[in-house]
Amino acid sequence: MIDARLLDAVGSLAALNARPDHIPLIGIAGAQGSGKTTLARAAAERLGAAHLSLDDVYLTRAERQALAREVHPLFAVRGPPGTHDLGLLERTLADLRAAGADSRTPLPAFDKLVDDRAPRTDWPVFAGRPSAVLVDGWCLGATPQAEADLAAPVNALEAERDGQGIWRRAANAALAGPYAEVFSRFDAVLFLKAPSFDAVLDWRCEQEAVLMNLPPADLPPARRAELAVFIPHFERITRHMLAGGIQADMTFALNRSRRLLAT
Repeated sequence: MIDARLLDAVGSLAALNARPDHIPLIGIAGAQGSGKTTLARAAAERLGAAHLSLDDVYLTRAERQALAREVHPLFAVRGPPGTHDLGLLERTLADLRAAGADSRTPLPAFDKLVDDRAPRTDWPVFAGRPSAVLVDGWCLGATPQAEADLAAPVNALEAERDGQGIWRRAANAALAGPYAEVFSRFDAVLFLKAPSFDAVLDWRCEQEAVLMNLPPADLPPARRAELAVFIPHFERITRHMLAGGIQADMTFALNRSRRLLAT
């Protein structure tokens, strides 16, 4: 069940920024498994809005492999700043906001099972002119860190595979540059704030169990171990966002059960 207060909040942000000649662009941010995509989809259905995710606009596998060769091997892993096709995102947003009643706008899609962009023929299509455009993403609105904060690794992944800080500095530079430019064009951002980074692995495992049609307790230990290797790629920026490193217009604090904390 999605808390009605969250749906109302997305609706109010859209309404506050709507004008006859302007389709509002609203971001929904939150760590893996926080419920941001579920909220965005439900809100889009309620509002007659278009919805897409940062997960839909990853660079292709070949593009990320090239980045891994040219900059740092960790860029082969999708997710961190630097691994998204921001040009594709901006073109799609421009098409949606220019759409008319008879328009049909293709929305990018990424196939996580093959770790590559889905063929364009498989992309969903939004019909008509949206009342708003909703974009969810784990790092939406994140601000770059200060150089001094990049010096020490935050986990074993950084210590063992990014000892010189090349990967984390490149991701931070992306946040400070092209990502900041894209984020500045959003009318508003809503942030679902996790209680701590420690909750993220459990949330992501619960999410994976749902995808596998399993009770959370029955997720295979090997799959949890794989996710435990994947999640550290997001730890630095997630912790930074939880500590205030995000520009958000509304923040909703969640408990470990993903329920809203009393305000």
